[in-house]
Amino acid sequence: MSTLKAVLGPTNTGKTHYAIERMLAHGTGMIGLPLRLLAREVYDRIVAAKGPGAAALITGEERIWPKGARYLSCTVEAMPTHVPVDFVAIDEIQLAEDPDRGHIFTDRLLRARGTGETLLLGADTMRPVLKALGLPAETEPRVRFSELAYTGPLKVTRLPKRTAIVAFSAEEVYAIGELLRRQKGGAAIIMGALSPRTRNAQVELYQSGEVDYLVATDAIGMGLNLDVDHVAFASATKFDGHRRRRLRPAEMAQIAGRAGRFRTGGTFGETADCPPFEDDLVARIVNHAFDPVERVEWRNSDLSFDSIDALLDSLSRPSGKAVLRQNPNALDEWTLRRITADPGISSSTSGPARTRRIWDLCRLPDFRKAGQDGHLRIVQGLIGPLADPDARLSDEAMANRMERLESTLGDIAAIQDRLAAIRTWAYAAQREDWLENPALWREKTRELEDRLSDALHEALTARFVDKRTRTLMAGIGKDRSLMTEISGRGDIEVEGHLVGRLAGLRFEAASTARTLEGRAVRNAALAAVLPILSERLEAICAAPAAAFSLDGDGRIVWNGEPVAVLERGSCWLKPGVRLIGGDEAAHDFRERARLAILAWVQGHVGSVLAPLVRLAEPDATSSLPAAARGLAFRLAETGAAIDLRQDDPPVRIEAGAREALKALGLRAGRVCAHVPEVQKRAAQRLAVLLRTVHDGAPCQLAPEGAGSFAPQADWSDAQLLANGYLRLGRRAVRADLAERLAWDISKRRKEAGKNLFALPPELASIISSPGDDFPDAVRGLGLVPAEKDPETGRPTLWRYGQKGARATPTSKAPKSPVGRREQTVRPKPAAGSAERSAPRRAADPSSPFAALAALLPDPHDRRPPPRRRKPRSRPANAAAVPEGEPSANPKGDA
Repeated sequence: MSTLKAVLGPTNTGKTHYAIERMLAHGTGMIGLPLRLLAREVYDRIVAAKGPGAAALITGEERIWPKGARYLSCTVEAMPTHVPVDFVAIDEIQLAEDPDRGHIFTDRLLRARGTGETLLLGADTMRPVLKALGLPAETEPRVRFSELAYTGPLKVTRLPKRTAIVAFSAEEVYAIGELLRRQKGGAAIIMGALSPRTRNAQVELYQSGEVDYLVATDAIGMGLNLDVDHVAFASATKFDGHRRRRLRPAEMAQIAGRAGRFRTGGTFGETADCPPFEDDLVARIVNHAFDPVERVEWRNSDLSFDSIDALLDSLSRPSGKAVLRQNPNALDEWTLRRITADPGISSSTSGPARTRRIWDLCRLPDFRKAGQDGHLRIVQGLIGPLADPDARLSDEAMANRMERLESTLGDIAAIQDRLAAIRTWAYAAQREDWLENPALWREKTRELEDRLSDALHEALTARFVDKRTRTLMAGIGKDRSLMTEISGRGDIEVEGHLVGRLAGLRFEAASTARTLEGRAVRNAALAAVLPILSERLEAICAAPAAAFSLDGDGRIVWNGEPVAVLERGSCWLKPGVRLIGGDEAAHDFRERARLAILAWVQGHVGSVLAPLVRLAEPDATSSLPAAARGLAFRLAETGAAIDLRQDDPPVRIEAGAREALKALGLRAGRVCAHVPEVQKRAAQRLAVLLRTVHDGAPCQLAPEGAGSFAPQADWSDAQLLANGYLRLGRRAVRADLAERLAWDISKRRKEAGKNLFALPPELASIISSPGDDFPDAVRGLGLVPAEKDPETGRPTLWRYGQKGARATPTSKAPKSPVGRREQTVRPKPAAGSAERSAPRRAADPSSPFAALAALLPDPHDRRPPPRRRKPRSRPANAAAVPEGEPSANPKGDA
């Protein structure tokens, strides 16, 4: 009595191995597999166990079926279900839901049976479908032998050895393969379109350890036995022949499950451009928890060949079961409908034999992956000479077709195209009724496929494996026996080849390194000089302060080479430090060197900017009054100077506090507070550099030695203050000179004894200002012209602005004196407006107001009316107080 059993579970549960063992325990058997590659693998195992005479390989393009063969390894589509055998197994039955091939798997589920035992192998998600189909199958759940863990995303160059990187297009596979060649010495390439011979050669390249990485399509998810420790997804989407879609969780688990063998656990994660997996997806993959399959693809297999219409009707016949989904979009059925839409073919096709021939031609697999329209053209090309059931392709016609495919020259794409075409003719050669001499062409197509497969393997190896790099890396990795030399300049030679130099802590590739060994050899060279790198880090820790310097780009230089760079710290006076290079050394070596460099930087800043560092320390200013302490804090935050003209109310510092600030290096005056030491060039440079590092935006450096200068429009007030300059009109004036000028002006005001006084032009030399810019600078100190030369318009007398007004820095000369009261100005009427154009009505001469009207001003006279000054009283003994300065008389009128 025949038994039906379903063995269900995730990958690495031994399902296929179990099926082969059960098959070989019977006298005869057959196993259906999803890929030609798998069928070849199982065939080789049968040959090894039972000998070549007992094994058969049956696929669409290849048929090795010796007389007396008892065990058949087949693709599911090529299974000879009419041959009675004791045992039948169908592998990967979850493919029954595939839109293109699913109906074939469903047909085998329902109809393929062994006389003694039948096994259905696949994912546990198929359990509800088997029950809904009413199959009396005993189910045996399987548990994965090893654990599968998620490790997260990694760069391609950071992936561990024995990793399989999975991509879903030839372009992605090739790009990653190229990267691994440059970085790691090479990778094996596995794609479903490869012939078994090419695939086996590439697998051997990986399994032998000649390369440590494998780049593959999702073909590896279908049971290929490989020693893979980690699976990295380069993408989470694929083009399934109809659209680009995201992989389903069960599909991702099928691929990720290739990691780990038997009892050895495996890991999976992302790489390249693949987005990180969601937590829920990771949990489902690790725990093998997926939505059950509820419906599978189905198509009626009991076909009528009486006519084309009868064939199409039988193909469209529904199953009558909800679990079986009718699929009219399979490639062979779509091709049949398109071809028979041609009236010429439809009218000439009559009778079962001709209809069956047309159907057989439409079922030609799409080996060339040319898409629906491309495949349609190939089938149309065959229908012409083969539509008649008695027609055969002659040996001459086949020879002409083979001649165009015999060349093994060209790139990978060209060889793959020829291989795909050969697979088409190998399929045709398996049909006894298509060719004049099928046995001859089965042999010839197999020979040509082998030659092209070898050429493809060589092309793949030449492109994606750098054997010289592998040799160098293997030698360094095993016993360090390769000759590695480092010159006094840091030049590195491996086996006599210059691969770069060690500059400071950073390895720099030589210009010829790419052509000699590539990036992999540079990594090997770094491994060789790791002890030297560690020695340099130790030397940095012990180096004296004189061995370090700071360049204009914020880099710390040691022994003439940059080894670190400043980065943003807790405040601008306390920057951080990051090493330049040295990543290959141990963490504790790097950290000790970083802390040593940081200590030097802090000491350097504390020496050059000593007053600012002191002002930033709370203990140094804790004894000062609040106003003085606030002033010190503001200067430590700003830099070399702060502007006091905008403070409202003005800062008042007592004499004692002023002296205490002076002892700390701070000068507080009338218009600004500043640190003279920071206005020196070295301190100025360092302050500007530190502000640039902290603020993340360039802080400009004032011209060297300039008492004042005309800043460009992109100079901000903050940048000027960091340099120790104040904005006075159109000039940026050094803070100490601005204070000196303000003091000199106040002195001249007192000497004049009144609020009108002259400022001689030579005062401009105090701030190194051109004469034309000097009046504008004076306005910046709160003065306004009182009298002007009628010829030149230049001020001859000045006065302080309104009492209590504070001067405001500006990038342009003010249009009105600082401190002047704003006046309400009536807008000028628009041209043509009624107010402007309407004439004044003439007054009646006899009116009593006519005389008053004559006294009114002329409306066209734009001169302002004379101002009347209110006399003020002053005590006889009162001293003159300039406007804008405190007065001893609280009732004094400004």
